[in-house]
Amino acid sequence: MQNNIEKKQRTDLAAAYNLLHHYGWSDQIFTHISVKLERSEATFLINQYGLLPEEINASNLLEIDLQGSKLNNTDADVNPAGFTIHSAIHSHCPNAHCVIHTHTMPGMAISAMEAGLLPVNQTNMAFYEKVSYYDYEGIPQDLTVRKRIVEAMGSNNCMILRNHGLLTTGRSVAEAFFYMYYLNAACEIQLNALSTGQPLTTPSIEHCRFTAEQFADPSYHDQSVKLFWDAQLRKLDRSASQFRN
Repeated sequence: MQNNIEKKQRTDLAAAYNLLHHYGWSDQIFTHISVKLERSEATFLINQYGLLPEEINASNLLEIDLQGSKLNNTDADVNPAGFTIHSAIHSHCPNAHCVIHTHTMPGMAISAMEAGLLPVNQTNMAFYEKVSYYDYEGIPQDLTVRKRIVEAMGSNNCMILRNHGLLTTGRSVAEAFFYMYYLNAACEIQLNALSTGQPLTTPSIEHCRFTAEQFADPSYHDQSVKLFWDAQLRKLDRSASQFRN
């Protein structure tokens, strides 16, 4: 029987999947989000492989352990690459209660740029010196890559998987999704700026660092995450409330 905390985790995770569809980030069946269950440090929830994000709800999520064993009585599968990435982060990053990995067009484009994410806008500066990079090694199906993924992640909440896509983590689904929304927006801003063909300006290192710390200030960040997530849930309740089922 689910307690209220697990019910909220399931609802928030299902909401995040449906928001992928809403924002056009789904990559069909190949995008994955997971959340570590509060009642068990050794298990997490993730989607059934083969379901579209808009088909995911609170009751059809799978619970698996860090070895990939399913705890549900089901024949449904888990994306092998998704398991590798998510189990790596959940196993070794204590504050990564939620992990989001996407293949959005802006994220994949920036992941192919040698310079990575540039501080060309205030939104981008929120991630200044706070984004990790993981070099591409192929589809991450071999569990031996987990150690290298964790080492590349370090203490940051955001990572660009080079030639692949974006990854964010958070203490909650709300926080991880907040990071993903704005990391993806930063990638889109950079691409739009580059497409003009005009020279780009960037602030000084001092001002970039100052702006990043302003965004990270708990008194600003925590309230922003809460208000942002409440608004996302209201949005879904108006158009796709089946995520709560």
